[in-house]
Amino acid sequence: MKVTHSLRGRLLWFLLAAISIAAIAQATIAYRTALGDADQIFDYHMQQMALSLRSSAPLSNMEAARAGIDGADAENNDLVVQVWTPDGVQVFRTGSRARLPQRAVLGFSNVEANGTTYRIFSVQTSTQTVQVAQDMAVRRNMAGNLALRTVGPIAVMMPILMLVVWWVVSGSLEPVARVRSQVAARQADDLSPVSEAGLPDEVRPLVQELNLLFGRVRTAFAAQQNFVADAAHELRTPLAALKLQAASLERADSAEARQLAVARLSAGIERATRLVEQLLVLARQEASAAGGAAQQPVALAELARRTVGDLVGVAQHKGVDLGLHHADDVSVPGQADALMILMRNLVDNAIKYAPHGGTVDLEVRAQADGAAIVVEDSGPGIPADERERVFDRFYRIAGSETAGSGLGLAIIKAIAERHGATLTLGQSARLGGLSAVVAFPKRA
Repeated sequence: MKVTHSLRGRLLWFLLAAISIAAIAQATIAYRTALGDADQIFDYHMQQMALSLRSSAPLSNMEAARAGIDGADAENNDLVVQVWTPDGVQVFRTGSRARLPQRAVLGFSNVEANGTTYRIFSVQTSTQTVQVAQDMAVRRNMAGNLALRTVGPIAVMMPILMLVVWWVVSGSLEPVARVRSQVAARQADDLSPVSEAGLPDEVRPLVQELNLLFGRVRTAFAAQQNFVADAAHELRTPLAALKLQAASLERADSAEARQLAVARLSAGIERATRLVEQLLVLARQEASAAGGAAQQPVALAELARRTVGDLVGVAQHKGVDLGLHHADDVSVPGQADALMILMRNLVDNAIKYAPHGGTVDLEVRAQADGAAIVVEDSGPGIPADERERVFDRFYRIAGSETAGSGLGLAIIKAIAERHGATLTLGQSARLGGLSAVVAFPKRA
């Protein structure tokens, strides 16, 4: 049997099959009930007839004719009456062509004869034995007629009921067809929500999840477009500078000029490399945010120790004292890789802006309302009126001599917001430079 994968076809198939099976079952029950009732009625009738023919004197054919048994029913093969004397001599038999065995079993019995089944009731007295027999086909015909009268209205109503089922199922699934048409008619870049108007409760959650998926894809596309636009804009300047520096190296006519050109070209390549790395980190974080990656408990103290270990060489190269000033054993729900990038960028920025011989301290503190990552340095800090603007992509403080792409704090803030944390910039009371605090709320 071919299996249908259409919900509409499956519903119609099972409902119409259920209606048909119910009609057949009703017909069967009606027939068996009518046959049982007919058996009781006819058995009672046969029993009363046999008892009425019982008498103290033998019954003759003439007496039976006067009683109305053998007259009009002389050719009736459905009901046969036979009477025997105690010595086995048949003294009466209705005028029927049916030939029954010349024996009698007292009470009710069934006998196969003349290609059919007879229901027989026999009663015996001191003077005679009376036997009344009836063809069972009469009962079956009557039961069939009674069942047909019962099932007839059902047979008439069944096609109407099937049409009603077809109409109800088709109407109920019409919203599903409408949603399918809406999605099929969309262009590839159309990620607007699908209308939920008029949808049944069973279908609405599916459409809601589809709209959420469209929203996530739309966010991912927007992030990709923004990234491409930002990357194209920001890479134009360093690539143009590299081109000019390469031309300067080509025109250099002395060793000192070539050495200066090589130094400038190396610095330009380093800045471009740093910018590309930061752009790639930003792209990964935005893609992770759009994809809704799962969060797990992250031990901040362990991340802090790894961060200090990874950047201690960079700090020593610049002559900066980098240390883990304080580390409470606290965990927050999040993504370990993203929080590692957040912590590395905070410390890397602090090292970058700290003076030679300066200090950078990293702290992880447990608080009553959550946890906090604190990075302090002894650098120049950020003026209060620019502490909000530095979170913008590619924004750099005017007059800053430190090479950078202007993406570090933007990446840090994006990761913090994705974890429900807040990033606050201030002045370090202990070291005098910048204090960056990432506060994580307490979660149940």
